[in-house]
Amino acid sequence: MTSPGVAALRSVAIDVPDLATTEDFFTRLWRLTVAERSGDAVYLRGSGAAHHLLSLHRAQKTALRNVTFQVHSPDALRAIAAATPGAGGRVLAAAAAITEPGGGTGLVISDADGRVFRFVHGDAAHPAALADPDAPLRLAHVVLNSRDVAKCQRFCEEVMGFKLSDRTRIMAFMRCNSDHHSIAFAEASQDSMNHIAFQMSDLDAVMRGGGRMKDSGYPIEWGPGRHGPGNNAFNYFIGPFDLVIEYTAEVQQVDDRYRTGRPEDWKWPPGRVDQWGISPMPSARLKQAQAAIFFKAM
Repeated sequence: MTSPGVAALRSVAIDVPDLATTEDFFTRLWRLTVAERSGDAVYLRGSGAAHHLLSLHRAQKTALRNVTFQVHSPDALRAIAAATPGAGGRVLAAAAAITEPGGGTGLVISDADGRVFRFVHGDAAHPAALADPDAPLRLAHVVLNSRDVAKCQRFCEEVMGFKLSDRTRIMAFMRCNSDHHSIAFAEASQDSMNHIAFQMSDLDAVMRGGGRMKDSGYPIEWGPGRHGPGNNAFNYFIGPFDLVIEYTAEVQQVDDRYRTGRPEDWKWPPGRVDQWGISPMPSARLKQAQAAIFFKAM
C-alpha cells in the first residue's frame, strides 16, 4: 500500500548554534555532500537523487525545524491542507513556491502538539548518483517522541494517508510506500526528536560507517544489531549538539499483504534488544540525547 498523497520522506531541517562545526561533521565524517548554501544555512545531499537530506540552519539553540515529505501531485498538497484542521492540526503556510534551495511547491502544517511537517512537489533532483559506497543514499526514517502515540498515528493516517506497519509496546511504525516505515512515534514523557536514520547501500556500509565513526572519536551508542519491526540493520551515534543519527540498511519492503504486528508479536528474550542478540543496550548517553531536541515553535 502506498499513501495516495505522500511519496517519500525527503529531508529534515535542524537549527544548530555552530553551523561550521556541524557541517564539518556531516560532510567529513557522515559523508554527506554540500548541495547548496543560502544565507545562514547549508543543504546536504546523499548519494541519491534527492536535492538534500539534511539542512542545517544557524540559530542560538538546537531545534528541529521540520520534517519534509515529497508528495505525488499538487492535488495531494490541497488534500493534506484540507484534512489538517479536522485532525486537530494547523496549516502554517499554504501551498506556495519554495524560495530555499531545492525549490518546488511546499505546504507547511503542524499537528496538535506542534510537530511541523512540510510537503513538497516539483522539487529539484540530482540527475546522477554519487559514486561513494559509504555515503548515505537517502533518509530511511525519522522517529519522533510523543506523549500520545495513538494520537500521532491517527494524524498520520487521516492527514497523510500513512498506514500502520507495526505497533510495539512503545512505538508505532508508519509507512507511506514500500519501506516498512518512513516515520515512527515512540512513547515518551516529552514531544521531541528521537533520531534520524540514513539509508546506506548495504550492511557492509553500515559496518564500515561504524568503524569510521569510532576511529574519529564517536563511539557506537547502540549497535551493531538488527531491529525487529523493519528488519533493518543499525548503528546509532550522537553527533554535534546531541543529534542522534543512525546508519541503517536492508529495511524491510512490504505491501498490503503485510500483517500489522501487535505488541505481543515483538517481545525479546531477557537481555536481548535486537534480532541477532549481539547488541548491547542503548547507552545512557544515547537515551538522554534522544530526548534533548524539540521542534522549533512556529
